[in-house]
Amino acid sequence: MTDYLKSIQDNGIVGAGGAGFPTHVKLNAKADTVIINGAECEPLLRVDQQLMEYYPDEVVQGLKIIMSLTGAKEGYIALKAKYKNAVKYLSEIVEHEPNIEVKIIRDYYPAGDEVQLVYEIKRRVVPFMGIPLDVGVVVQNVLTSINIARNKPVTERVITITGDVTKPQTLIVPLGVTYRDLIIASGGPKNNRNHSIIIGGPMMGSVVEDWDTPVSKTSSAIIVLPKYHSLIMKKTRKPDLDLNLTRAACCQCSACTDMCPKNILGLNTQPHKVMRGVVHEDSGSVGKLDTVVACNNCNLCTLYACPMDLSPGDITTMVKQNLLKKGAKTEKIVPFEVDEMREAKKVPTKRLIGRLDLVDYNVDAPLDFNIYETEKVKILLKQHIGALATALVKTGDTVLKGQLIGTCEGKLGANVHASIDGQVTRVTDAFIEIEA
Repeated sequence: MTDYLKSIQDNGIVGAGGAGFPTHVKLNAKADTVIINGAECEPLLRVDQQLMEYYPDEVVQGLKIIMSLTGAKEGYIALKAKYKNAVKYLSEIVEHEPNIEVKIIRDYYPAGDEVQLVYEIKRRVVPFMGIPLDVGVVVQNVLTSINIARNKPVTERVITITGDVTKPQTLIVPLGVTYRDLIIASGGPKNNRNHSIIIGGPMMGSVVEDWDTPVSKTSSAIIVLPKYHSLIMKKTRKPDLDLNLTRAACCQCSACTDMCPKNILGLNTQPHKVMRGVVHEDSGSVGKLDTVVACNNCNLCTLYACPMDLSPGDITTMVKQNLLKKGAKTEKIVPFEVDEMREAKKVPTKRLIGRLDLVDYNVDAPLDFNIYETEKVKILLKQHIGALATALVKTGDTVLKGQLIGTCEGKLGANVHASIDGQVTRVTDAFIEIEA
């Protein structure tokens, strides 16, 4: 199994569903349970559900490899009942796998948060400043599991392009292709004059102004929306304005805290106290680090719970970052019991889509099985948590698809590979550009 971990490292495999933690580091541990996260709870995204439907064998194969690497005796594939074909095909495959189970979870937000998922499957709560491994669980993304099964360099990303485009679709694209190219290929606008884009999901994704930004290993979606859509306006509101609005309008209704998924799990996240501290300019009103540290920026408080259209999630994140920079610490504990009303407090995805004014964009985005063709890629040297990869090529070099072009050998990070055949036309500290 040591050889397989080395292979995962050599292939540059990272977590495809979030921040891009290097997979060879994550799996160099022991756990009793592995969960493949197929919840895909962010509205409008269509990647994982289709990967599970069309590549179920590889999802299961990847899960079995992860179980072997970590010594886990139980494996689960967690997904929603509405992914009917995926449920059917995966269930047929694991029927004779005694240690693997397909687990159906409710269609709510944020079901795909790994802390929520661990509780759904194992009824274990991940503690403050902890990770699932602290309770004996490894959670892995669907695409990451497939990449492990394929055992080759990561050169493509599966990504949904949706929103205000004429052809919503899910594409298999070479790493380094630009957002703009994919938007145009989907019948979207050519520039940002009247439109903005969110990279990732509508809840946790970010508005990106530079449409020529390249796709990375963690790019899950491009959502095109009119520039004056309420979601764009909220996500681009200036922090100073958020603070002033908090001082002027926060009524301490506590809806943000009452609906916080982490608080419901007993992790004591209390955004309303953070807002109170800001209003009174009193750091003591915020409470301990415990009241902010479990926040994972799901934005349910900001984009759903708050009746005053404030941003308790952003304010909490700001306070949390400041406290951590000052060296604040907390024990790895779970201070309270899980809220007995947890099931009743879950926010259905359908209701969330309505609140976000995205009903018209909640459409299919079929998978195109052909790899998107491009003449140029700009491959980022940092597509992962950890150190920047060091370039191994120079301008003028000829490279082949899958060739190692950047390495993090000896450092926490992930290798990067050429995603097309071609010639290196530019090398900087941030990226390597290749033309076919």
